[in-house]
Amino acid sequence: MQWLNPANVGFAVRSKLADLGYAARLFVRLLGLLGTTLRRPHLLTEQIFFLGNYSLAIIMVSGLFVGFVLGLQGYYILQRYGSSEALGLMVALSLVRELGPVVAALLFAGRAGTALTAGIGLMKAGEQLAAMEMMGVDPIARVLAPRFWGGVIAMPLLAAVFSAVGIMGGWLVGVVMIGVDPGAFWSQMQGGVEVFADVGNGILKSLVFGLTVTFVALLQGHECQPTPEGVSLATTRTVVMASLAVLGLDFVLTAMMFSI
Repeated sequence: MQWLNPANVGFAVRSKLADLGYAARLFVRLLGLLGTTLRRPHLLTEQIFFLGNYSLAIIMVSGLFVGFVLGLQGYYILQRYGSSEALGLMVALSLVRELGPVVAALLFAGRAGTALTAGIGLMKAGEQLAAMEMMGVDPIARVLAPRFWGGVIAMPLLAAVFSAVGIMGGWLVGVVMIGVDPGAFWSQMQGGVEVFADVGNGILKSLVFGLTVTFVALLQGHECQPTPEGVSLATTRTVVMASLAVLGLDFVLTAMMFSI
């Protein structure tokens, strides 16, 4: 078959390595532009508002219903072992350790990631990035870096909101609807959730997820074909690649956190 031709295989491998090299250089450069981005606070706050505030509704609604499900399922599971008063602890640990950062990152990829890719792709298709270069303006520092760091900052905040709303959803189902003792619900949670081991790990996960999702979205938008079809394909790739990266990194981070 033609695709098994050594020349074609070598060309494909070389192209992929070149793409990985460019992605690595872009990532390092975006990290190095932190100081420049902080000196332009209006650009950074604008992107935090765009990525965070516009994603807040879907984050809160999803967190509330995830909390409902956790409270309902958790109660019937714990009731079998006579531990229904530990419902608050189970809900809090599930959200703070896992579901908060992971589900919020997946929603962030679907809402904010696609918006970033489409926005950068349309700017490229409209030759706005090329026009900036012609005027001596660096499009990576002016356009990509504020969006990158805005996503990194917004992601942990959204994950915290998701976990907080989810806990309230678990409280509504467990305490208000089912009748679990409210004192036991909150005291078990307060005694069992550790700040550094549980909350800290969740914040670390959300930071890593924010870096990953935002970078994938910007890379796909910056490298897409400057056509409507190219922008749509890049938006689809953003959701797929960012979601798979979040799930894979979640496994790696969880394994590292529990082994240390």
